[in-house]
Amino acid sequence: MRPGGTGTGARVVSLVPSLTEAVAVTAPGLLVGATDWCERPADLDVVRIGGTKNPDVPAITALRPDLVIANEEENRAPDIAALRAAGTEVLVTEVRTLDQAFRELDRVLRACGVPDRPRWLDEAEQAWAAVEAPGPPVTAVVPIWRRPWMVLGRDTFAGDLLARLGVRHLYSAHPERYPRVPLDELRAAGADLVVLPDEPYRFTREDGPEAFPGAAAALVSGRHLTWYGPSLAEAPRVLARALRAAHR
Repeated sequence: MRPGGTGTGARVVSLVPSLTEAVAVTAPGLLVGATDWCERPADLDVVRIGGTKNPDVPAITALRPDLVIANEEENRAPDIAALRAAGTEVLVTEVRTLDQAFRELDRVLRACGVPDRPRWLDEAEQAWAAVEAPGPPVTAVVPIWRRPWMVLGRDTFAGDLLARLGVRHLYSAHPERYPRVPLDELRAAGADLVVLPDEPYRFTREDGPEAFPGAAAALVSGRHLTWYGPSLAEAPRVLARALRAAHR
């Protein structure tokens, strides 16, 4: 079976945790391999093939997949090139906005041979369509790493989600997508709010007061802020609740 067929007998390897969840929830049994970081669904039983940035290419090809699904941001171009050179078909996604996420999820599931659009994808589109137009935006800095300090910059999926919820992050026009910014500069940026996701760096409630004394801090679920998959259906509610609690 080649991607795009009926889906019967397909063998798929995922190099992206959110896409792993999307495929596994929609069509159990299609995945034969996934990265060490693919933690959802919790009962996923597949061969582990390394990390998103250092996959074991020979281990992947040994699984004889019909398709490997990847992402231009999460995975490295040399690894994708090595898989293709070995004769493996690789679908590379690009997700920088919510609308793009929905399109790419449709494309991935079709390529995996899934015949019907999953209910969770319809529910996710409906949930985000129901988000009310925000009032005056709240300004924020959104760190994603701490050693060194890195924040959301331009053209990011997480930034688009926050904007739809009325949060404008102050580095959205930065020339880099994930710029390194000294802590003193972040403190002086004049943000109303500091948004601290729990991945990729696992920020905790102690990080906000210690690094940003006196600033309102929202600890948010990284899965709901950065993953594009079944979590999108509940993301507006989960994120909005965390933001409201911090900015009262």
